[in-house]
Amino acid sequence: MVRAEELMRYERELMAEGCRLICGVDEVGRGPLAGPVTCAAVIMPLDSLIEGVNDSKKVAKKKRERLAEEIKLRAIAWSVVSYDNGKIDEMNILNATRACMAEAVNSLSVTPDVVIVDALKLDIPVRTFGIVHGDALSYSIAAASILAKVERDEFMQSMDERYPGYGFSSNVGYGTAAHIAALKELGPTPIHRRTFIGHFVKADE
Repeated sequence: MVRAEELMRYERELMAEGCRLICGVDEVGRGPLAGPVTCAAVIMPLDSLIEGVNDSKKVAKKKRERLAEEIKLRAIAWSVVSYDNGKIDEMNILNATRACMAEAVNSLSVTPDVVIVDALKLDIPVRTFGIVHGDALSYSIAAASILAKVERDEFMQSMDERYPGYGFSSNVGYGTAAHIAALKELGPTPIHRRTFIGHFVKADE
């Protein structure tokens, strides 16, 4: 298991430069056929780490949910923002993700000294740099990835009750074979991304 201390390389470098309020930013949900893209920004205290924090994709669901609660309790500041499928279709997924991330940072109750983000560049008035695969390399980005994934997964599970038959509670909107089969049989729901489903059904159905 990766220990939290092993994910502190970038944070240590920034702290050596004098940065104290280091904000990690990450997104979940760029690839699914349905549902929002969800972005989180979090400033964590770096003198007392939460063990188990890692790339959200590598953490089991129940543990992820427990970690999300602890992150919220211990964070200096945190914010989670979602852009729905309508905004994604209107803006395209890359622009929607960048805008959603920027809004998450701007929604923090504290202004960070620096923002580190998983791969993307953001248009915000704070020094920012991207780290490829940052959610697996940075403690702060990993913490953000956990907040974003837990919130988005909970939303998609609630959508499974509203729109049964698509398997949203298990596939959280991703294009699994069963989801695509249901999409072809049942047609799109109001939360499907019209710009993503054209290969499978007519987007105006």
